[in-house]
Amino acid sequence: MSPPPPVDPESIPKELKDGVIASILGGLAMTARLLLSTEPVSLGWVVRRVFAAAITAALVGYAIQDHIQSPGLKMGTVGACGYCAPEALDYLLRYVKARGEKEVAAVTGNRSKPNAKSKAPGKPKRKR
Repeated sequence: MSPPPPVDPESIPKELKDGVIASILGGLAMTARLLLSTEPVSLGWVVRRVFAAAITAALVGYAIQDHIQSPGLKMGTVGACGYCAPEALDYLLRYVKARGEKEVAAVTGNRSKPNAKSKAPGKPKRKR
């Protein structure tokens, strides 16, 4: 059996290479952030944060591809987004949840605040 032929770097699509590079930059930015942190964290927490940063950086890399032409500025933007990925994802999740609750409230006709605790009608308190 002969070994498989080596992979030619020129045969890999540019979009795939850009996504992988952006993902690596975001993961490295989050790794640097975690190394500078003094808080004790678990291995699972670190892995989740690094993957979130890598995915966020890859998506940002694709989003800014046509808008930013300078390679240095692209790398800086991708690294910064990887660094702030947890906060950006938390904001995005809160926004999507609030928007969904607003749409559900509009459809059901409930005009009160979503998740507001209201007192259910029940027995009145006895006076002593």
